[in-house]
Amino acid sequence: MENVYIISAGCIFVFMNLMYLLALRLKDNSIVDIGWGVGFIIVALATLISSGTFFPKQLLITAIIIAWGLRLAVYIFMRNNGRGEDYRYRQWREEWGKTIYWRSYLQVFMLQGVIMFIVALPVMQINSSSSSELSMIDILGFVVWLTGFLFESIGDTQMMRFKNNPSNKGKIMRSGLWKYTRHPNYFGEALLWWGIFIIAASTGNVFLSLVSPLLLTFLLLRVSGVAMLEKKYTGNAEYDEYIRTTSSFIPMIPRK
Repeated sequence: MENVYIISAGCIFVFMNLMYLLALRLKDNSIVDIGWGVGFIIVALATLISSGTFFPKQLLITAIIIAWGLRLAVYIFMRNNGRGEDYRYRQWREEWGKTIYWRSYLQVFMLQGVIMFIVALPVMQINSSSSSELSMIDILGFVVWLTGFLFESIGDTQMMRFKNNPSNKGKIMRSGLWKYTRHPNYFGEALLWWGIFIIAASTGNVFLSLVSPLLLTFLLLRVSGVAMLEKKYTGNAEYDEYIRTTSSFIPMIPRK
């Protein structure tokens, strides 16, 4: 069991170092966002292959990680292509000045590597388990994962179409899934990892796997997701109205 942690940590460390070197060449630290989903795919495949077994539960978790990771990487690449470094990373580049090199390495790439390792714990747990058959709990976990995956995918697609329409410039997206939650993509991201946790729970070591969705949900709500994005709209009257009528995270009927 310990080997799976060593293999995962090694894969993540090498991958994040390669991403850092690429970021130096491109002068764009936001490529780490594209690499986020790819890193999980590497962990899933490495732990599956190293296990030497290909049980249905292992194949299921590896397949859904690949589906999620590829979609996310492609979406972020398409969203950022031609736009230069994302504003969050550009702001840090300006603030950090001459310390940009080591702070980017530690605070962007290595920090995300540590978070990736923690969030991927359920994947390691499943791919190193001897639990061979799928149970009703696994099916429930998959349904929860699929619901989150659809929320994230549909929300991202709706937002991309909205932003690609020149007539919407300066406007706030308030239709589709965005009518019921201000962040359907973040809600979907959290939900799908709770689904993965449910699948991992049937293999044992529940508390270790629980750290993953708890950490991710906290980060999405309080650190790099909802809190950081909404700070950008401080003082925007239209967004203030959006906040008044629409749930921040869990989808709900809009308030009057």
